[in-house]
Amino acid sequence: MKACLILLAAALIVALPFIFRREAAVGDWREGDPELIVVTPHNEAIRQEFGEGFSRWHRERYGQPVRIDWRVLGGTTEIMRYLASEYEAAAKRTFGAGKNGLGPSRQDVFGVDDPAKVSCGMDLFFGGGCFDHSRAEKLGLTVPAWGEADPPAGLFTDDAGRVLIPREMNGEIWRGQAFYGTVLSAFGLCYNVDRLRDLGVAAPPAAWSDLADARYFGQVGLADPTKSASVAKAFEMIIHERCAKAVADAGYTAAQVRGFEAAIAAAGGGSEAWPADVPAAYQTGIERGWVDGLNLVRRIGANARYFTDSAGKVPADVGSGAAAVGVAIDFLGRLQSELTARPGHPPVMAYVTPVGGSSVTADPVSLLRGAPHRGLAVRFIEYVLSEEGQRLWNYRVGEPGGPRRFALRRLPIRRDFYPSGEAAWQAASARHRAHLADPLWLPEVDAYRLGESFHYEARWTGRHFGVQRDLIRAMCMDSGDELKRAWKAILEHGGPERNPEAMRLLEALPERPCPLTWASAVTEYARIPRLDYLSAWTAFFRDQYRQAEASAKRSAHASGEAAQSGGI
Repeated sequence: MKACLILLAAALIVALPFIFRREAAVGDWREGDPELIVVTPHNEAIRQEFGEGFSRWHRERYGQPVRIDWRVLGGTTEIMRYLASEYEAAAKRTFGAGKNGLGPSRQDVFGVDDPAKVSCGMDLFFGGGCFDHSRAEKLGLTVPAWGEADPPAGLFTDDAGRVLIPREMNGEIWRGQAFYGTVLSAFGLCYNVDRLRDLGVAAPPAAWSDLADARYFGQVGLADPTKSASVAKAFEMIIHERCAKAVADAGYTAAQVRGFEAAIAAAGGGSEAWPADVPAAYQTGIERGWVDGLNLVRRIGANARYFTDSAGKVPADVGSGAAAVGVAIDFLGRLQSELTARPGHPPVMAYVTPVGGSSVTADPVSLLRGAPHRGLAVRFIEYVLSEEGQRLWNYRVGEPGGPRRFALRRLPIRRDFYPSGEAAWQAASARHRAHLADPLWLPEVDAYRLGESFHYEARWTGRHFGVQRDLIRAMCMDSGDELKRAWKAILEHGGPERNPEAMRLLEALPERPCPLTWASAVTEYARIPRLDYLSAWTAFFRDQYRQAEASAKRSAHASGEAAQSGGI
């Protein structure tokens, strides 16, 4: 009898999670109703609100609710690797090994959009940055949602033909042939007011360079750029800003920059066809700025308390005081700031987008090649881009048409959510205003105003996006212990100005597998296996940082001996 009771108790323990398991709420969805399969890096709040919102929208228009089967594989980097491997495996199953056993040709694979032939078994890729969605389009993993036809009226343009969702904003691409931006983000700094006071910092950080302040040693929260395209974009903004500063310091105006870049693009964009009317000094400035940007990132990394896999951990830790400052995505920073505000008191944590320090980027949705529920997937895209779907991004919980449980605090992409000189858009903006969680009408929040303050030149840092991610990992994470020890030794022995040799060693760029420069980063390194250069880079940085630490200590020792000698 006792043994039976033990077995019964064990069975109940195993069964309880299944007995009380809650399925995602999708209204009155029943077996046999439509189901959509979506891979996403979006968090649970976004998944739940858009899952329920789309189901309601679909039931109202098409008579049936929809259940979304969310596939959460990690960040966009992990998603892209998974998609590439799944399509490669599907192609081999359908077309065989191909000629010489090298696999089917791209024409074979990407000439079809048929779930019975080439498919990853999923319908949509929802969320993540434009970099990975654009790459998925170029690789043929995604397809245009409406084929050769025009998208439905009211999505990208209004009834008068005015553009509701631009293709680009000041150099940032928001939608392509097979990816469509759905929501906007900027990047900036978050800081804890109380922790700054403890550190003796009177003026809060307002520029990226402030994070390299020696007073923040061991106090900066950072996230791993190789795990998240959004985090990698934030680091790209730091580097891009340095490029812009170097070009401005060289005396070139914004108008000249745009003219030079247009001429370079018209000539093919390569050094072999360099336009005669573009000064060589202009390109030199860009390359110098790129190196300056990497070194700024390196100093910020040297101040790091940690690098986390989760972008949301940084503002949460800054809000709690576990870190004093950090790099954050705007909506995570604003949300955490609100959570730290006690009744009747200002927030403990603040978020700021550096003026001229960040572009505004989009998180797209893409239709996957061979989607098993293609028609339903296209309806989801139409919903997300519609006014009904856009309300979920920034309406307060419980507002008509807004989220039911979670305030998402994101910036809608549709132009008619923001102030405008266009009467119809201004009227729509005023209509939304009473329901918004964030003041989209303020210049520091208005995505379109922010986008106009920063011009993104993709040639400067866009082609370097993947290499920069890997470089930051090797430079600041895999060799992080050595970097911090070297930086600490430099700070303890007079700072950078007193230790020029140590700084030269600290800021060196890899010489192997080949010398790393702005140009070689996208030419030579494209031909080197990723794991090979990562391994070589990490070994290089560790050795350099050890030498830098030793140099700072030798310099201090020599200075001490000189002082003693002078005192005798």
